[in-house]
Amino acid sequence: MSPNRPDPGVKDQVIRWFHQRFPIDEVVEFAKKKRVPQYHGGIWYYFGGVTLFLFIIQVLTGILLLFYYRTGTEQAYESVQFLMTNVRFGWLIRSIHSWSANLMVLSAFIHMFSVYFTRAYRKPRELTWLTGVGLLVLTMAFGFSGYLLPWNELAYFATKVGTDIVGTVPLIGEFLLHLLRGGANVTGATLSRFFGFHVALFPGLFTVILAAHLLFVQVQGMSKPIGAEAEEEVGSIPFFPNFVLRDLLLWLIVLNILALLAVFFPWELGEKADLFAPAPAGIKPEWYFMFMFQTLKLLPAHILGIEGETFGVLGFALAGILWTLVPFLDRKSHKGRRPRVITYIGILVVMYILAMTIIGYLLT
Repeated sequence: MSPNRPDPGVKDQVIRWFHQRFPIDEVVEFAKKKRVPQYHGGIWYYFGGVTLFLFIIQVLTGILLLFYYRTGTEQAYESVQFLMTNVRFGWLIRSIHSWSANLMVLSAFIHMFSVYFTRAYRKPRELTWLTGVGLLVLTMAFGFSGYLLPWNELAYFATKVGTDIVGTVPLIGEFLLHLLRGGANVTGATLSRFFGFHVALFPGLFTVILAAHLLFVQVQGMSKPIGAEAEEEVGSIPFFPNFVLRDLLLWLIVLNILALLAVFFPWELGEKADLFAPAPAGIKPEWYFMFMFQTLKLLPAHILGIEGETFGVLGFALAGILWTLVPFLDRKSHKGRRPRVITYIGILVVMYILAMTIIGYLLT
C-alpha cells in the first residue's frame, strides 16, 4: 500500500467488499437511465407501487401473527382472542393486517382499471396484463382464505356460502367443493386447507407471478396512454430518484391512513363459529365479492333451463376470461387508435360493480 494513502476504514472495506460481489453502482445507473412518462394522468402509475407496498405489509404482519396463531377448530378462535387481549399491540397488528388486506384489494382494482382505460395492455405488454390479472385473482383468493382463519361466526357461514357457490360449477363443481372444504362440509379440515392456502400456496404463487410482473414492467417500461402525444404533456422524469421518491412519499401517506384505520376502527373478532347454530341474519361476503354475491341473489331460479346460480357463475367465469384476454381482443388500440367501445365497456363494468355493491349493502 502506498505510504501517502491512508488505510481504508472498516466502513470503506465493507462497502468495497460488497461492491465487488454486487455492482450496486451499475444497478443505480440503470435505474437513473430509465424514464417514466409524465402527463396529467400519471398519478395512476403509482397504484401498482401502493399494491406492492401493502403486500409487503401483509407479509410482515402475517409473519408476526403466525407466532401466536394456532390452527384447528379448538384453538384458532382462542389463539386470535389471546393475541388481541393478552399480547402487547397484538390487536393493532391484526387490525393492520386486516385493513391492509382490504386496501390492497382496492388498490389492485384501481391499478387494473387504470391500466385498462389507458390501454397499457397493448403490444408488447400483453404478458404484463396477464400477470397483473393473475395477481388480482390471487389477492382476492388471499382475502377469501384468510377470512376463515379466525374461525368466527360470520367467517364460517360466509365461507360456507362461498364454497356452495363454487360447487354449482358444472362438471367440476363437486370436485372443487371437496378440494376447498376437504370434505362435504365446512369443518376443521377446511380450516387447515385454507390455512395452507393462505400462508404457503398463495404466497408462493404470488411471489413468482409478482417477480415476472415486475420484470416485464422494468424491461418494457411504463406505457403512455393512446393519444397522450397529442395532449399537453410535461415530458418524462427519471425513474431514480424522482419517481422512486414520489412512490415512497405515497407509501408514507398510505401507511398513515392504514395506521389511522387500524387504531380508530380496530378489526373485531366476533363470536366463535358454531357448526350447529343457524346462520346469522344479514350475512354477507367481503365487499370485493359483494357485486357477484348480489348478482346471484337477484337472478331468477332458472334461466334458459339452467339454474340461476349456475348461470350466474358461468357468466362471471366467461366475463373473467374475456377481461383477461382483452389485449388480444382489442387489436385496434395496437394501431394507435382509441376504440370507444372498449372505454364504454370499462365504464359499464365499473358502474355495475359499484351499483351491485351498494345495493348489496343496502338490502342486507
